Amino acid sequence: MTMTEKEKMISGAIYNCMDDKLVKDRIKAKQICQKFNNTDPESWDDAIIVLKQLLGRTEDFYIEPGFQCTYGYNIELGNNFYANFGCMILDANKVIFGNEIMLGPGVHIYTANHPTNVKGRKSGLETAEPVIIGNNVWIGGRVVICPGVKIGNGTSIGAGSVVIKDIPDNVVAVGNPCKVINKI
Repeated sequence: MTMTEKEKMISGAIYNCMDDKLVKDRIKAKQICQKFNNTDPESWDDAIIVLKQLLGRTEDFYIEPGFQCTYGYNIELGNNFYANFGCMILDANKVIFGNEIMLGPGVHIYTANHPTNVKGRKSGLETAEPVIIGNNVWIGGRVVICPGVKIGNGTSIGAGSVVIKDIPDNVVAVGNPCKVINKI
């Protein structure tokens, strides 16, 4: 049985990001994000209804406006999730958040890997790796989390960090590239 491009994408296989179904899914996500970002700030119940049309698993969460994502259906939020203004999650693969998560303003999370050679980039082929964030994690403002990264439970990531490798449980990590500077 042949896999669809969406199935390839979520499995981590090489897929064509210009597949008609994926393009339609991205347009739908943009429309829903636009609707959410323009919801009256006093109408949080309406905003929740909009976001639940987009996101995968959701529990108790609050996302500030300015939120963007690629598909939405690959994002799973645990209990007590908070994302500050300007959060961007490029979810070509799963982005799984544990419980008690706080994202500072402008946090970006990426799952897609693009070819480094020109011919490969022009082909529209890419791969995607999941990002998994444990429980009780704080991610400071303007942090970038790259494809395939796992961040452990109880960890804090300092503002402006670029996370390119896994970060263990119960540490403070900062920098570009992000490195552990202290155990909690």
